[in-house]
Amino acid sequence: MMRVDWDGVGAQLDEQGCALIPGLLSPDECGWYAALYDRPEGFRSRVVMERHGFGRGEYQYFSYPLPGALDWLRTRLYPPLARIANRWQAALGQDLRFPEAHADFLARCHGAGQLRPTPLLLRYRTGDYNCLHQDLYGEHVFPLQVAVLLSRPGADFEGGEFVLTEQRPRMQSRAEVVPLGQGDAVVFPVNGRPVQGTRGVYRVAMRHGVSRLRQGSRHTLGIIFHDAA
Repeated sequence: MMRVDWDGVGAQLDEQGCALIPGLLSPDECGWYAALYDRPEGFRSRVVMERHGFGRGEYQYFSYPLPGALDWLRTRLYPPLARIANRWQAALGQDLRFPEAHADFLARCHGAGQLRPTPLLLRYRTGDYNCLHQDLYGEHVFPLQVAVLLSRPGADFEGGEFVLTEQRPRMQSRAEVVPLGQGDAVVFPVNGRPVQGTRGVYRVAMRHGVSRLRQGSRHTLGIIFHDAA
């Protein structure tokens, strides 16, 4: 994994509600992850979005044990994100804090019956899209997650932009489209974030999705840090 400016990531999250990490994965790494999609033995379940009203396209959740490279990446990304998450918890006046090590947080999830791994691979083809949603899977929710684009915009696909919306209290929603290149990662809130207002800090609700793919095929790696019930 490349060196990441985590102070810059934290500042982007505070100011914009998302943060870009350019080139988190190399083209070869992206190709390796995308190729896993057609090896069903590595996954615990497959979801066809249209059957559930989630959009169009499909995704698969990895099974434990995770591929070594994915387990390493998830473990390495967690500690700096936990520091940001704990700062957000303090800003919102929340007492809960997230442990420094991901294994300790997973132990908290597993103790509450959240035993199923949540990292996933998503595949979109022409006409597919992902409705705005939140990835909440149980009592224990880590407030940040990461998505890495594995395909090449303009070469493998057209359209299919990553989209965030922010629902501010008593205001209209704000949309953010995040342009990604192959291997780029976006860090974003699972369900909300703190915002500094004129009368103090308040919480805004966040949702994310993917716009319609105009043509081609698009693969994405999703890294969620809490496990599912």
